Amino acid sequence: MLARWLPDAINTRPSEWSRAAIGMALGTLFSVWVCGQAFGMDVAQHLIGPLGASAVLLFAVSSGALAQPWSILGGYLSAGVVSLLVAHVLGRTLGSACLAAGMALMLMCWLRCLHPPAGALALLLVLADPATIAMDWKALGPVMLAASAMLLSALAYNNLTRIRYPKRASVPAAAIPADHPPVDTQAITALDLKLALADMEAFFDVTPEDLEQLIHASELHAKRRSISEVLSKRI
Repeated sequence: MLARWLPDAINTRPSEWSRAAIGMALGTLFSVWVCGQAFGMDVAQHLIGPLGASAVLLFAVSSGALAQPWSILGGYLSAGVVSLLVAHVLGRTLGSACLAAGMALMLMCWLRCLHPPAGALALLLVLADPATIAMDWKALGPVMLAASAMLLSALAYNNLTRIRYPKRASVPAAAIPADHPPVDTQAITALDLKLALADMEAFFDVTPEDLEQLIHASELHAKRRSISEVLSKRI
């Protein structure tokens, strides 16, 4: 039972850890600096917690569904609107802050922009510092500016370091050329994986296209292993 609590091995290379760490540091610094130039450092530094969490997603797991552009922009906007509305109606208490976070989660799911750091943002905007409270609804300005700056830094840094971001949208079946080589009708496709994920009715930070690529890569390794075993037996 205790063994279940032990972490699995990380398959990424140390060079990728370093790449993501540098990107996270630069992205967070840039977004806070930009926000501070426009709205003051007191307001900008109050947002550094959610921004740091967003940086982990955008630079370390940029292929995940929770790290795509609409996730961070829509998530921050949803959390900002909900938290300020709750603060106006119920006041700025711990209970209202937690309620705002829960309502923000519901709205993000509905808008398909789930972004975990936005939950922290909802809490922060309700239990805000005096400078942010004084801005009232104008507090959406620094929130969206910081999110946009973080997104721009992720777009620039990831692509400059040869990490494709944002994740390329899946190609619809009608867009596949007619001369495309035939595929096995029993092979698993991204559509099958999307339906399977829907059947499971749970949150998974992975796209069907990523799963399809992983399955095809696994099949290739399995074929190589099978050929190697056959050759070794003949030798």
